[in-house]
Amino acid sequence: MYPTFIAGPCVIETAELLDTVAAKLVEINQHLGTDIIFKASFDKANRTSIHSFRGPGLEKGLQMLADVKGKYGLRLLTDIHEAWQAEPAGQVVDVIQIPAFLCRQTDLLVAAAHTGKIVNIKKAQFLSGKDMRYPVEKALEAGAKEVWLTERGNMMGYGNLVVDFRNIPDMQQIVPTVIMDCTHSVQRPDAQGGKTGGDRRFVPQMAMAAKAFGATGYFFEVHPDPDHGLSDAANMLELDKLEPLINKLIQP
Repeated sequence: MYPTFIAGPCVIETAELLDTVAAKLVEINQHLGTDIIFKASFDKANRTSIHSFRGPGLEKGLQMLADVKGKYGLRLLTDIHEAWQAEPAGQVVDVIQIPAFLCRQTDLLVAAAHTGKIVNIKKAQFLSGKDMRYPVEKALEAGAKEVWLTERGNMMGYGNLVVDFRNIPDMQQIVPTVIMDCTHSVQRPDAQGGKTGGDRRFVPQMAMAAKAFGATGYFFEVHPDPDHGLSDAANMLELDKLEPLINKLIQP
């Protein structure tokens, strides 16, 4: 059985971008027999600067995601930042994601659980893997049928992240599906003066290291031209590099 794969652009920029990425994911699924979940955010509510691009917003963004599902048949994941967004998002997507900074927000977890969708909780930059039992308990006690956890690194000083891969087996003591966020984990927060920096060169190594520690899923933000992406440009993987990397990850 293949790992869980999640991929897509950081934020919804245009319908054309969604089409380009979705078509590529369908192609990879056909070539490799995978079932990649398409990811994109309708609103990046935690951008560094108030002037940063945030996306099309809830109503338009969910319609664009619904169009992707209708056209390409891909399962969908998106993140929510406020409890009231859970119900409309749950009508469209298959997985509701809780951002790392918000993983202890009880109302957000409860609202996500009430949708009946899978809830993917990203581990906060300030928590250990073992600490994630409490967000999971909140979601499960609120009625979530399935909860995933995602590793995305911890803060090191003020401007960098470090990944303690021991968090992966620690979180597997809590839930069976533990995903490695291979792109956000190479971030350098605020390293570019008003926006997040990073270094996508290390994305493949993050994935392979997570495989060695037993990860059961992998998360990649991808873009056909990441340097011109409107969010997380420095961290997103080039779209044409996704298939070779996934192929390596599914090998015994």
